[in-house]
Amino acid sequence: MIPTIRIQDIADILIMTFLLYQLYSWFSRTRAFQVLLGLGVVTLIYFATRFLDLYMTSWILQELGTVLIILIIVVFQAEIRQTLYRFSRLRHFMDRRQDTQHSQFQDISETLFGMASERTGALAVFQHNEPLDDLMSNGVRLDCEISPQMLESIFYSGAPFHDGAVLIRDGRIALASCHLPLSVSPDVPRNLGTRHRAALGLSERSDAVVVVVSEERGEVSLASSGNLRIMASPAELIAALEELLKSNNETHKTTVKQSLFANLLPKTVLLLGVCLFWLLVTSRQGLVTTVTAPVRLHGMPEGLILLSTIPEEVNVQIKSQSRLTPPPSKLDLTAEIDASEVKEGQTSIRVRTSDFKSPSGITITTVSPTSIRISAERKLRKRVPVRVVFQGAFPPGMASWRVISEPAMVEIEGPASQVLQIDHVATDFVDAGQLATGEKYQKNLKLPQKQVSLLRDEPVTILLKGPKKLR
Repeated sequence: MIPTIRIQDIADILIMTFLLYQLYSWFSRTRAFQVLLGLGVVTLIYFATRFLDLYMTSWILQELGTVLIILIIVVFQAEIRQTLYRFSRLRHFMDRRQDTQHSQFQDISETLFGMASERTGALAVFQHNEPLDDLMSNGVRLDCEISPQMLESIFYSGAPFHDGAVLIRDGRIALASCHLPLSVSPDVPRNLGTRHRAALGLSERSDAVVVVVSEERGEVSLASSGNLRIMASPAELIAALEELLKSNNETHKTTVKQSLFANLLPKTVLLLGVCLFWLLVTSRQGLVTTVTAPVRLHGMPEGLILLSTIPEEVNVQIKSQSRLTPPPSKLDLTAEIDASEVKEGQTSIRVRTSDFKSPSGITITTVSPTSIRISAERKLRKRVPVRVVFQGAFPPGMASWRVISEPAMVEIEGPASQVLQIDHVATDFVDAGQLATGEKYQKNLKLPQKQVSLLRDEPVTILLKGPKKLR
């Protein structure tokens, strides 16, 4: 049965599609995207095994899910921080960056190409919207103006800072000698050195633009969004930097139609996937079923003992919110009743919906009956003698022998009315015809009443002693 679609459901689908598309657009060119695809496949397999009642496989995948989540958080903590930052729309109001760096592109480009012609390696990072503090390490703070002389002195062969990267932020050189995360993508050509891998690694994890100068080939390359392009001239580099680093206010305006139909294939696939998942979640929404749940008491007062619970089971009406919830036949519902307020005699306790621990997606609507009656009595402990019970006739000459039980007395515990009526505890039958002098026999004790317990777990020892002395 297809559930009724509400306006809230349409909004739910569109919001989830938008969020998934944002994740896709951010991670589509990174190694994290391959991991997300793998997790998606494992998730589909898990739901398929649950639907087909493959208990072992679904249980293993469910247990592995917790471990995988922790592993992903540890391995991709940098990507997760960047994602959370991208979701924060307040950054546009809080950032007070001055877009003075565009006026420096001419000098920077000409200087970098001049260094390329002299085979001097360089690495320049242009910060865009996202902060880079968590991705760059070991930087030396400069906070100076950009000039050809400054760039050439930083990357001059033999200078202290020439092996690291410079960070250009707000139109100034903020840091020098920075270390960048290296790319681990298998698609990076092997002929590229550490500078190029560092440029790609930072561009994969942020929206920064990185320009790298190769001292071996004399080439100027630009890395952005995990892609590396060779720049043919300073003019091409200037145009690329201006296009990639334009501020949010300078971004070209697009119509609503252009925004909707851009990248139509991934948007359509994500929308269909969200719709199918929504149908899976809501296809059993609102289904009402009645199941039987046993009553279990806890917190019984120390001085009382339970006699009976009427009834011992209650009928529970449940409502499913999703098809992902287990069917009613597989639910293990139990009424966990707090019996701490029970008193001697009969006590009526109300059964509430909060007394049940139901899985996610299951709502308990009603309980019948709404109360149970608990009969309890004062607990009594008492010492009584052990009586050895024989079966059959004694061998000749042994009828007058004494039978001794060790121990001779045991303790019993139970409802006072039952304990007071008990004057002994009997052993299991002892075959009198098999008795022999000097032998010891182990026999268990019989429970005198169903609700009376013995405070001894071990069997008693039965032995024979000489004949009774006549007085």
